[in-house]
Amino acid sequence: SVPGQRLPMLAWQLADISQERAEQERFFLDLQKAIDHLDHAPAGFFSADQEGRVTYINATLAEWLGIDLTSFTPGAVSLSEIVAGDGMALVRSVKADPGTTRNAVIDLDLTTMTGEALPVRFMHRVSASREGLNGPTRTIVLNRTQGEDASADLRASEVRFTRFFNSTPMAIAGVDHNGRILRTNAPFLSLFSSVVDRDAVDRRVRLDTVIHERDRPAFAAAFEKAQQRQADIEPIDTLLPGNDERHIRFYVNAVADGTGGEGAEESAIVYAVETTEQKALEGQMAQSQKMQAVGQLAGGIAHDFNNVLTAIIMASDLLLTNHRPSDPSFPDIMNIKQNANRAASLVRQLLAFSRKQTLRPEVLNLTDVLADLRMLLARLVGNDIKLKVDHGRDLWPVKVDIGQFEQVVVNLAVNARDAMPAGGDLTVRTRNVTAEECKAFSYRELAPADYVVVEVEDTGSGIAPDVLKKIFEPFFTTKEVGKGTGLGLSMVYGIIKQTGGFIFCDSEVGKGSTFRIFLPRHIAEAKKAGEPGDAPAAPAKVADPAKDLSGSATVLLVEDEDAVRMGGMRALTSRGYTVHEASSGVEALEVFEALGGKVDIVVSDVVMPEMDGPTLLGELRKRQPDIKFVFVSGYAEDAFARNLPADAHFGFLPKPFSLKQLATIVKDVLES
Repeated sequence: SVPGQRLPMLAWQLADISQERAEQERFFLDLQKAIDHLDHAPAGFFSADQEGRVTYINATLAEWLGIDLTSFTPGAVSLSEIVAGDGMALVRSVKADPGTTRNAVIDLDLTTMTGEALPVRFMHRVSASREGLNGPTRTIVLNRTQGEDASADLRASEVRFTRFFNSTPMAIAGVDHNGRILRTNAPFLSLFSSVVDRDAVDRRVRLDTVIHERDRPAFAAAFEKAQQRQADIEPIDTLLPGNDERHIRFYVNAVADGTGGEGAEESAIVYAVETTEQKALEGQMAQSQKMQAVGQLAGGIAHDFNNVLTAIIMASDLLLTNHRPSDPSFPDIMNIKQNANRAASLVRQLLAFSRKQTLRPEVLNLTDVLADLRMLLARLVGNDIKLKVDHGRDLWPVKVDIGQFEQVVVNLAVNARDAMPAGGDLTVRTRNVTAEECKAFSYRELAPADYVVVEVEDTGSGIAPDVLKKIFEPFFTTKEVGKGTGLGLSMVYGIIKQTGGFIFCDSEVGKGSTFRIFLPRHIAEAKKAGEPGDAPAAPAKVADPAKDLSGSATVLLVEDEDAVRMGGMRALTSRGYTVHEASSGVEALEVFEALGGKVDIVVSDVVMPEMDGPTLLGELRKRQPDIKFVFVSGYAEDAFARNLPADAHFGFLPKPFSLKQLATIVKDVLES
């Protein structure tokens, strides 16, 4: 060592800790015994965190539920997984005030791992932080199927009642003579969780708290009848306070043996059931019936009006053939015809709504149709509106009338344009939707199937809920007088319905609207060689201006409307035909017999008294199988064609028609 240098020193201190170690071992042993006692106590026990995840479960409860503790992980099991039925509503209803704890006794059923119900009683303890946040819960669980044999019958009866009380789909509350709630079941707390909780029930809140303010007088009257022990008290339909979209029906029943005092005896039992779904279905049914009735009315008016228009248009044509353009009356006659044609356009819209117009469906790919239509849409909406057409991939084919479908899209685009006077975005998109994907939509009428969906979406002003319910009704419009007929969307509705599809509208005021059209996917059926196509009739062709429409054939004209029959006879006679007329099917047979069957072609209305057109065709085919026939009608061809034999061939001319169209269809059918 160096002189003067300090050397480090080490010191050890020894102490006997045998007694302390023994105390620790005894502590751990006592703790192990306590845990063992807790695990194997005759009662179950579990703890759960703020999210309802079970963090601890004792062996007794695990055995009852069939949970393997060796594989149990804290937080892996949720309380909602082991509580059956509406029991969670009872559990959630127990809440502690900030910075306190609260104890509650709850009778409910647990669900074992095998799916069996286990009736238990919870001694439930909840806590809350000073900030009011939920804390962990600790719960003692008593098995209500175990106990002394002497009380087995009573215990079984109690379990059955509790199960019935808490498992019934109806909310139930016992009410004292002051209208205060004495007790409720789990569905009651679940149904009215936004209005009252368990604390409110424990404070004996009045039952009219859960009844809409508008209907409290009606409930008071019903409750008064219950106090008087009256039977057959009318139910009360009301709304959930704070949520006018949910409908509730209350039934108030008197308690025959209640004392009606200040004690715990009920003076009345009140049952409640949510009727939101029922109300929606009733509204849907009423709207459907209303639309059907209006459609029948519109179709009937359109049919009758078509006859009038046909007579006006043909009379105008006859006048025009006798007046030169230089004649002073020529412009007036043209004005009459032009306005008659405008009226005919309105009638077609009525027929479209009533689904009684003639459609010429063909198999189409909507991608091609919308691509061809895009330029027209762009011109219609103008430069202030950004048009986007989003084509879905590999669209399924659909079977629609291309002209009518284009009219639907154009009409929706024009409405969208009018809803965006300051400009905006208009998006037309298409996509396939499978039957499974239909479930994602909240449309009650939509039947699950494969569809091609066409969406027309705008960023306009939107549609108010009260208006949204009426947009497809004919003559309903929000536009100024003279700015719209109210037939546009009703026509769209009718075309889509007649095609076999569905149309719905989702809208929010200030954000815009989306119209969704669901068109059924078309799956082609294999046909044999030479088998006729879908359409049984030959459509009326557009006349070639240079084509000779004169003829010398014998025509039997059958029409119950005198003006239409006279106009048709003059029109065909002026073209050189020999025309014999009849006002009904029966008279037509008589005329046919009187002519000895020497008739080249029959032109007949469809709807007539005594004998209609299809029946007349059937009778004439018995006498002359190859008779040539033309139907004229204001209704759709499909309405009667499906009732004819598959091999029936005929021409069809929709009303109203002009002199030229009548002569053209007669000439075409004679030459076919």
